[in-house]
Amino acid sequence: MGKLIEIRWHGRGGQGAKTAALLLADAAFNTGKYIQGFPEYGPERMGAPITAYNRISDERIKIHSNIYEPDYVVVVDESLISAIDVTSGLKETGAIIINTDKEPDELKKHLKGYKGKVCTIDARKISEETIGRNFPNTPMLGAVVVVGNIMEPKKFLEDMKESFAHKFKTKPEIIEGNMKAIERAMQEVQGV
Repeated sequence: MGKLIEIRWHGRGGQGAKTAALLLADAAFNTGKYIQGFPEYGPERMGAPITAYNRISDERIKIHSNIYEPDYVVVVDESLISAIDVTSGLKETGAIIINTDKEPDELKKHLKGYKGKVCTIDARKISEETIGRNFPNTPMLGAVVVVGNIMEPKKFLEDMKESFAHKFKTKPEIIEGNMKAIERAMQEVQGV
């Protein structure tokens, strides 16, 4: 198989990890990639830990399972670091991207000996300042695209603008804040 990127998202119900995984899949698809974007469902409820996944490839994807050895892990809620093993199976050639106001070095001691790249982004602050509410999934999308070099940033921004225009066609005032959140995250992610 050609270049395959596997991403595992950890969040809590209601934070948008599933939505972010699906938006990333759509954006990658629009660049001609083969994609998968799916959540892992269980007895989730608002605030309960959830997991979502992405596979992005240059060739047809023949794997149909959860991702156990991801290239990248995105942690939408920092409290999950102590609740579950977010680094389980994470390749040391990849990276973990954490929504936090802390520096990457501050978090390394909490990551069960993970020796790969640790990146941080204050997605809460960015979303509150650009969108007006705590929607961390939007900035996390921008961060993972930059850290994982998933696609060309300009193309990603164009695709997200189109996607938001469709999703928020009855609320166009929301589009500008979401775009600013992604753009800021792409510039402010630390540890890249």
